[in-house]
Amino acid sequence: MNELVVQTAGLTKRHGSRLAVDRVDLTVRRGEVYGFLGPNGAGKTTTLRMLLGLIRPTSGTATVLGGAAGSPAVMERIGALVEGPGFMPYLSGRDNLRVLARYRELPEVVVDEALERVDLAARGGDAFRAYSLGMKQRLGVAAALLGDPELIVLDEPTNGLDPAGMASMRSLVVDLARGGQTVLLSSHLLGEVQEICHRVGVISEGRLLRESTVAELLGTPRLRVHAEPVSEALGVARRFAEDVVVEHGELLVALAPELAPALVRELVAHDVDVHSVRHGDRSLEDVFFEMTTGGAVAQKETVS
Repeated sequence: MNELVVQTAGLTKRHGSRLAVDRVDLTVRRGEVYGFLGPNGAGKTTTLRMLLGLIRPTSGTATVLGGAAGSPAVMERIGALVEGPGFMPYLSGRDNLRVLARYRELPEVVVDEALERVDLAARGGDAFRAYSLGMKQRLGVAAALLGDPELIVLDEPTNGLDPAGMASMRSLVVDLARGGQTVLLSSHLLGEVQEICHRVGVISEGRLLRESTVAELLGTPRLRVHAEPVSEALGVARRFAEDVVVEHGELLVALAPELAPALVRELVAHDVDVHSVRHGDRSLEDVFFEMTTGGAVAQKETVS
């Protein structure tokens, strides 16, 4: 999974005096699900549009599938859903996909295959204008899947989906990567990204703040220990881990979960009452908040 499918260098876009994307260096590897995260207006969609050749960068470069972003030879190998689906309202979902398939000189069988993959086969004959927001979004994803593209770019693919639809879409994205396709998606649903993405890029105010695996972003696993007296528990816990803090009267211990029993035994041996031990890992949402606001999620207190 080391071959680069997307690589940008100093990618920049200005709209007049406003800097929308600021010298972004992005890398997406073959076969991975890459999550592109950022607040509204951070520059996510603008970056995706530059990768697809829909707008030109002010400066910098973007290489996609070994060629120039937006070139016809490259676009033949990409499927994309950016800024919501656009279809002819009077045609059925199936006929809309047939038009796209004919334009790309694809066999008609790919239409029904794509509808099946997004759970729209039963409603493929309905007019697009009768579709719910979630159904329209799924049809947009189906269009992106036509022809089994090497790279699939999805801008908020679960927008408008109900919980069951979101779970289905999540499963589909994972299956695409398992089949060797590469998925680059933007999303504001951080828990979902945490669950399905191999690597993520965090963008804020046009700048790429961090690019790494989800595990690297989350850092060392933590245990949240409710034990009393706190000062005695803190002393014992620091024999197991250097990174121990007190938060809201509980210990946050940077310690692998499998070492929890040994920690509990040691606390009890020192006459510390252990009320509970549970996972205290930061979520991707916590990390995202810290990176994009520069603040900590919760106020820590130090006990000496």
